[in-house]
Amino acid sequence: MAALPNFWKHLLTVLGGSLAAQALPIVAAPLVTRLCTPGELGAFSVWLGMVAIAAVAATLRMEFAMVVDPGRIRQRLCFGVVAWSSTWLAVLLTVALVAARLLDLVAISWPGVLTLGLAAWLTAGMQTTLAYAASHNGFAAAAKARIVAAGGVAGAQLGLLAMLASLPWLTMRLTDAGGDALLAGQLVGLAAGLLAARRLLHLPLRGAGLKAARLQVYMRRLHRQGWAALLPTAPQRRYLRHHRAFWRFTLPSSLLNAAVGQLPLLIIGARHGVMAAGLFALTQRVLAAPISLLAASVLEVFKRESVRQYQEHGDCRPAYRHALRVLLALGAVPALVLWVASPALFAFVFGADWRGAGELAQIMAPLFFLNFIAGPLSYVFSVAGRQKIELLWQVALFATTVAAFAAPLSLSHNVLAYSIGYSLLYLVYLHLSYRYALDRLPGRRLHAAG
Repeated sequence: MAALPNFWKHLLTVLGGSLAAQALPIVAAPLVTRLCTPGELGAFSVWLGMVAIAAVAATLRMEFAMVVDPGRIRQRLCFGVVAWSSTWLAVLLTVALVAARLLDLVAISWPGVLTLGLAAWLTAGMQTTLAYAASHNGFAAAAKARIVAAGGVAGAQLGLLAMLASLPWLTMRLTDAGGDALLAGQLVGLAAGLLAARRLLHLPLRGAGLKAARLQVYMRRLHRQGWAALLPTAPQRRYLRHHRAFWRFTLPSSLLNAAVGQLPLLIIGARHGVMAAGLFALTQRVLAAPISLLAASVLEVFKRESVRQYQEHGDCRPAYRHALRVLLALGAVPALVLWVASPALFAFVFGADWRGAGELAQIMAPLFFLNFIAGPLSYVFSVAGRQKIELLWQVALFATTVAAFAAPLSLSHNVLAYSIGYSLLYLVYLHLSYRYALDRLPGRRLHAAG
């Protein structure tokens, strides 16, 4: 390890923890599919997709600023901004969902309605904390936190599902009991991962005494200023202006990307039924595991290295090429295996009822391979000041997704059209990211590109 370049040393540290974290949901998945129905998995996946979108909005994408602006005081401001935005979003989202549920405008269960905002708040906190770890080379601590989160989710979900299986009289009285058990397990894992990350890292947060003093100050400010006290503080507003490119361009781009990721599931549920949604949800669950963990490991290292190389040399070609080689090596063989044998593999591992999910995975294997490669490399758009270009690409992707799944076709043909269109756009994305890795916009600073 000592003889390796920094990029590879950091990557192997993150990758070791991520491989362990990745194994946990994959090992748990065959048990989960035998303890819940496709409909219950589909209901949980819709809730989780909404959490993913809400968490993006909750951070305002300010966790990106955590890496490019690593001063301790500045990072404390970043934590404060995200705490303010995520708390308000969680409160407003919960109130809106309760009202919608009372009016029968949404079909989410009451546990899902009451916990969606909390899950988004926990996810936003985890994302910001991991960004802090990346900015200070705390890759080992971040890897441990990921393992705790993945283990907490898998263990809690299996435990709750097994308990329901042993109490059939309770399951008969509760609607969508399996989906709510998966939901509760997700919350347990998120909370465990966030607590572990904050205990392992020395975050630039105020101590308990200072927090209590600040709370007293805030209460006096609330009494004096009224509703104006609910807005960000003056330093937080200056921080938001300084890093305006992230909430002006990166945030809408990320929201579109998150929406595109969940839109197929929502449309499939509406057009083809809950069983089809459950099959598609398992496909996403299995194929997204290596993307969300392995690719995220590469991204954590690539963030730090690309920023450093841009600051020192004006481009990040070495980091880009390192990351590209690693992603190709990690993704090629699994993608080929899925493309050739996924229907039989899914039927063997998850049960015969889930063979249809394997057929969808076979269609989408090339798309997930390109997604695995392009995802981490997309950070180039932020450090090179090209957020506007990324936003335009996300708009094109959103339109492609809607067109593919809105077409009056069978489920497999909808998925095939989606896979082809998305893959072509990813090829354009990779070309642009490599081009921008060579040089950033003249005169643009990394943290205020707009």
